Amino acid sequence: MKRPLALRLSALSAATALAAAAGIALTSPEATAATGGVTGYATQNGGTTGGAGGQRVRATTGTEIHAALCGRASSSTPIIIEVEGTINHGNTGKVSGGSCNTAAGVIELKQISNVTLVGVGAGAVFDQLGIHIRQSSNIIIQNVTVRNVKKSGSPTSNGGDAIGMESDVRNVWVDHATLEASGGESEGYDGLFDMKDNTQYVTLSYSVLRNSGRGGLIGSSESDLSNGYVTFHHNRYENIDSRAPLLRGGTAHAYNNHYVSLNESGINSRAGAKVKVDNNYFEDSKDVLGTFYTDQRGSWQVAGNVFDNVTWSSPGSENYPAGPNPQSTTTVNIPYAYTLDAAGCVPDVVRRTAGAGTGLQVSDGNCTPQTPAPDPSTPTTPPPTTPGPTEPGGTNLSLGAGADGFSKADGTSYGNVRDGNLNTYWSPSGSTGSVSVKWGSATSVSRVVVREASGATGVVRAWRLLNADTGAVLATGTTAGTATFPQTSLKKITFEITSASGTPRVAEFETYAS
Repeated sequence: MKRPLALRLSALSAATALAAAAGIALTSPEATAATGGVTGYATQNGGTTGGAGGQRVRATTGTEIHAALCGRASSSTPIIIEVEGTINHGNTGKVSGGSCNTAAGVIELKQISNVTLVGVGAGAVFDQLGIHIRQSSNIIIQNVTVRNVKKSGSPTSNGGDAIGMESDVRNVWVDHATLEASGGESEGYDGLFDMKDNTQYVTLSYSVLRNSGRGGLIGSSESDLSNGYVTFHHNRYENIDSRAPLLRGGTAHAYNNHYVSLNESGINSRAGAKVKVDNNYFEDSKDVLGTFYTDQRGSWQVAGNVFDNVTWSSPGSENYPAGPNPQSTTTVNIPYAYTLDAAGCVPDVVRRTAGAGTGLQVSDGNCTPQTPAPDPSTPTTPPPTTPGPTEPGGTNLSLGAGADGFSKADGTSYGNVRDGNLNTYWSPSGSTGSVSVKWGSATSVSRVVVREASGATGVVRAWRLLNADTGAVLATGTTAGTATFPQTSLKKITFEITSASGTPRVAEFETYAS
């Protein structure tokens, strides 16, 4: 007899605690976005690079994540957001701006492109708060844990999906993630990884999905058939009742995954869906492949899989299991190159590589974990323009110049940043904003000094300098101070704060020719 999910969770929690006591996965090593490692269908349709080549911003709250998105020059300006700490409802507020469309209580990646969200340091945990992707493209989510997102009860977020994609989404790579719930629909949870309403070219790799009634789906109903081209590889599905995944139409590729304790059904191909199922290891599970709960059948191509203690139900009017001796019912042509690990070693190599905090290790195709080299286009250290202690010489060109900006707090003035007085300052209305110095004619500038007011030193966490005439980025950094760049002739220069630990106070925005 199958035990209720709550009892299975208790047993699994005990096993997890025992593993921790044995010293397994006690630390989460520093990670960087290895965008060169994208695989599967996310390599198609122009590829998936996320924020490669863009500014690197650190965030420790959901509000700071939103602020980083909203602080970009446009909704498509590349950005890498490094996340550390616990993101929850209490620290995730809506931020407004021309380059974003955010909401409180959910990490909203909506109507944007070219973004990487990567967990670093001690790790990134999205607690009871989902990651929502809508009308967006070229997104990478890497090395994060998303847990206990609910669609009913309290609190709710993202319709109950840990990661949900919906409405014209293209090219998403989710890699080395841990997605987990603590029950099924009756406990308030929904899917861990859902794709709906025209979502295409997605890869889920080296991730753990566990302790949920529903693993995920492609298509929200039998009429939502515009989704597909999804790859699942080197993932561990553990203690999942069904939908590992559910496919309604579309094409998918599942290879080198470890499925353990699929309690009711696994890969459910229906409504004309096609799935290629290569070299996976199915263990201690029921009805791991077939068409279930409908008479609208899908199809599959199978090769090299291991079925270890798998049971199969009898066929019925809405139940078409592929086993007990699965045979191919279609042919799926895969347009990208991939290397298969032997199915027999999949449980071991997936255990060592999948999930957040595993060092972004990947398999080399010979069942041996390897740590990939980061993409050279995404530096692993802050840019060399981080301000240093050198004081400039010459005349401060800001004295007597004009000033304006975006997002001014009540009681402050843009002009306070160029009056030579450290006791006056400009503050944005929140944690981000911009202030500019401008001249009536072109002026040559190659050095800037930004001085924070007393009591606010170190509040600015990330910034960039813009040539306001052209929009070009002159320099970026992570603390206020001195920045240098090639001498540029311009009429207006902008200091833009993209992340801060509180409300910044900029006392002086000094500009120098040399």
